[in-house]
Amino acid sequence: MTPAKAFHAHVYFDAQTQSQATDLCQQAGEILGLRVGRVHCKPVGPHPRWSCQLSDSIDNFGASLAWLAQHRNGLTIFCHLVTDDDLKDHTDHAIWMGAMLPLDLSIFQ
Repeated sequence: MTPAKAFHAHVYFDAQTQSQATDLCQQAGEILGLRVGRVHCKPVGPHPRWSCQLSDSIDNFGASLAWLAQHRNGLTIFCHLVTDDDLKDHTDHAIWMGAMLPLDLSIFQ
C-alpha cells in the first residue's frame, strides 16, 4: 500500500449555503494555508453536490480535520487521503463530516 501523500476535503453546498461554504473555504485557506480549489456550482467527478476542494500535504491532515469539524456549521464535508488508488481513497480512506452521501464511483472503474 502506498502511503498517503496528501488529502482532499470537499465542502458540499447548495444555492442556499453557497456563501457559507465559500466563506469557510476562504478561511481554511487563510488560517490553515490549505489550497482552495474552484467553487463548482454543479456536481463534478464523483461528488453528488456542488463543492469546493481544499487540499494540503498529509502532514496537516489532523489539524485541518479538527478545524473543519469545529467550523463546518452544519455543512457536509467529505475528506479522503490521496494515494495511488482513487477508488480506495474515496471509499476505504474516506472520512465524512455530516451526512454520508452516495458518490458516483463508476468514474474510477
